[in-house]
Amino acid sequence: MSSYQTPESKKEEFRKYLEKSGAIDALTKVLVGLYEEPDKPENTVEYIKRFMGAPIGVDVEAIQLQNEELKEENERLKLQLKNMSEKVSYQESES
Repeated sequence: MSSYQTPESKKEEFRKYLEKSGAIDALTKVLVGLYEEPDKPENTVEYIKRFMGAPIGVDVEAIQLQNEELKEENERLKLQLKNMSEKVSYQESES
């Protein structure tokens, strides 16, 4: 028999999770900071991101694509190095 959770118990469990992880404190701090800001920012989401320490103006998808390309290049270069090392070893053993 599976245990059934009511919507209220799910909400309470999620609230406890947010509290335990520190998310509630972090969000409270950023909202208090926004409230106390004398010149309210036009873009609140960017303000919250900056307050939370997120990089501003970074194209995450471009960085992820570049990361994948660099991983592929790294594997290609490792294979090339292995092949060249084997050739050198072979030539050394021949002489």
